[in-house]
Amino acid sequence: MIEFHQVCKQFDHRKAVDHLTLTIAEGEFTVLIGASGSGKSTTLKMINRLVEHDAGYIRFAGEEIRSFKAEDIRRRMGYAIQSIGLFPHWTVEQNIGAVPQLLKWPRKRIRARVAELLELLHLDPEHFRRRYPHQLSGGQQQRVGVARALAADPEVLLMDEPFGALDPVTRAALQIEIARIHQLSGRTIVLVTHDIDEALRLADRIVLLDHGQIIQQGPPASFLTDPANDLVRDFVGRSDIGIKLLSLEIVAHYLRRGEHLTGQPILDSFNLREALSAFVARRVDALPVVDVHGQALGVLHFADLLSRKPAA
Repeated sequence: MIEFHQVCKQFDHRKAVDHLTLTIAEGEFTVLIGASGSGKSTTLKMINRLVEHDAGYIRFAGEEIRSFKAEDIRRRMGYAIQSIGLFPHWTVEQNIGAVPQLLKWPRKRIRARVAELLELLHLDPEHFRRRYPHQLSGGQQQRVGVARALAADPEVLLMDEPFGALDPVTRAALQIEIARIHQLSGRTIVLVTHDIDEALRLADRIVLLDHGQIIQQGPPASFLTDPANDLVRDFVGRSDIGIKLLSLEIVAHYLRRGEHLTGQPILDSFNLREALSAFVARRVDALPVVDVHGQALGVLHFADLLSRKPAA
């Protein structure tokens, strides 16, 4: 889907990206991570030609990206950023419909697409479509920004620190929404963040950059169980690797099905880190587990969480 080969980019004689070779598969959720100045945002912006590469090549759908007009490739790629960039004097509907309108979609189709996306992001269309950005909370504005990026049904969704300015509760909620959108759509997503927990939570594959070069790439678990060097160990956090590992597995794989227990349940979709918090907060050694519809599924035992041995 997207292929970098020996790509270089300089700004004022400083190498931002240094001979980068990277392949992003179709349908993959790739997270680019690294400290400030590592080259992650520059790498993202070269995909849709907001930044032009100096050397090497970048291919999209088998073609070098410079064979496309810049505006054409950007219409095939949604782009969401931290600052959102909504037009302040346009309604939510006008903001989301901006690209479809440029593509000359019929008005009825644009209206239907706006409603579809607002519902997908848990914003009531009739309540929000006529509102202006200043009438929305930060989390609602960011949802509208994501909806606008998805409006023309792009092949790729590029996201540059999209949740960085949000409070932790809103940020966590939007992370869940993006994971759900990826699962529902199978769309290729490339996200930039400096937050390792966000990367571990969302990514199919993490790419850690430093001074424009790849230090390690692979599935989230590999960063915790097989870090390439001390830089990776420091980035993921040496002292709480065990806790982070718990965040990569879900309750559904560890509960004892068929057992019954009264009390406040947890969802089978919770990760083991969230389950551990529930055990500690409630001071119990077993928790009832339900699905999203509230149907009882079984019981999670604290001893099974500690042993990390999935239920048979």
